[in-house]
Amino acid sequence: MKQTDPTATTAAPGASAASEEATAPSAATRSEYCVIACAEAWRDAGEILASPMGTVPVIAARLAKLTFSPDLLLTDGEALLIGDVPAVGAPSAVTEGWLPYRRHLTMAMGGRRHVMMGASQIDRFGNQNISCIGDWERPKRQLLGVRGAPVNTLNNPVSYWIPRHSTRVFVEKVDMISGVGYDSAAAAGPSATRFHDLRRVVSDLGVFDFGAADHAMRLVSLHPGVTVDQVREATGFTLATAGEVPCTREPTAEELRLIREVVDPRGLREREVRS
Repeated sequence: MKQTDPTATTAAPGASAASEEATAPSAATRSEYCVIACAEAWRDAGEILASPMGTVPVIAARLAKLTFSPDLLLTDGEALLIGDVPAVGAPSAVTEGWLPYRRHLTMAMGGRRHVMMGASQIDRFGNQNISCIGDWERPKRQLLGVRGAPVNTLNNPVSYWIPRHSTRVFVEKVDMISGVGYDSAAAAGPSATRFHDLRRVVSDLGVFDFGAADHAMRLVSLHPGVTVDQVREATGFTLATAGEVPCTREPTAEELRLIREVVDPRGLREREVRS
């Protein structure tokens, strides 16, 4: 006959399920889908330098290093290669190397990095503008300037992060070419196309590549809650689609933990992308 321990406590019905529910991560926010989509740009990248520009790309690069791209090189944003993955805004405790501006430029010219830049304007072929709005000789608004965009786009892989998808950003034709798109590179000839490689565009609405005819931009995934019609209405040119457009992939429970507890515990991602 089975004996019963009189000191044992009996769990209330449903207690186990409630405990599991309490420890399960809450549903991913729009900003977290954006982090995942940006991180995928560096999947299995190997030992190259990630150059993320913007809060979400910085979080994404660090997430990629902690998960599927452990060999990815990160910097402190100034002159050091770091060997750890601190939270955004926290100092690094491990220095792996010295990377002053002159060496960074050498690495850029050699193609050993993948930059994720922003864009004030971008067109269907990936021409990017961060210089000015309006005619260059008398612009309506002065922006950053061309900066390193031409060298980036002609010498190493480039992706783009755009936190506010609108017809003001996704335009038929950019006012000035800073980053070189596929049509402009083709017009310039082999010297421009040899290492030209635009990988993806991530916005707060979805993910895009340049897999349509003539390397035109196409929609490849939608963030949950977004429709194809919404994306088209917010885009200033005719946008191709890759058949039935899927949703951007779900972050795993471990990825959500890393985003929320390790890389961005202050929730800075939510300031860049409204959920």
